[in-house]
Amino acid sequence: MKILILCTGNTCRSQMAEGYLRSLDPELQVLSAGTRPGTAVNPFAIRVMKEIGIDISSHHPKLVDRFINNSFDYSITVCDDAMNNCPFFTGEVRHRLHIGFEDPAEAKGTDEDILREFRKVRDQITTEFRRFYEQNIKGSLKTS
Repeated sequence: MKILILCTGNTCRSQMAEGYLRSLDPELQVLSAGTRPGTAVNPFAIRVMKEIGIDISSHHPKLVDRFINNSFDYSITVCDDAMNNCPFFTGEVRHRLHIGFEDPAEAKGTDEDILREFRKVRDQITTEFRRFYEQNIKGSLKTS
């Protein structure tokens, strides 16, 4: 099972979703990329994922174009911008989904205010991607 998670910068939401899905099932091949990737994974994303035992500190943003010729079982956008600007894949993409979240990198205030926003989005990601996994992947892996 091969899954690509897309957002604009590939520094927060898609990285958290990639880390979470990998933690659910190490047999999954989960990748993430951005339409306009940043230079590094947001340190707040790394910190809030570490709080739940998932280490994404070795992840790095990637341009979606590097995967354009690959085939995927699922391509999942996690922001509206990526959904609207996702390139055409020459490889087969069996299912395209959008599971959108607010961008925690836009949070302002103290570090604690920003962490609160990152935790909120992390928790939304874990809820939605757990649901996605249970409904779309878990059963299909047992029957394959």
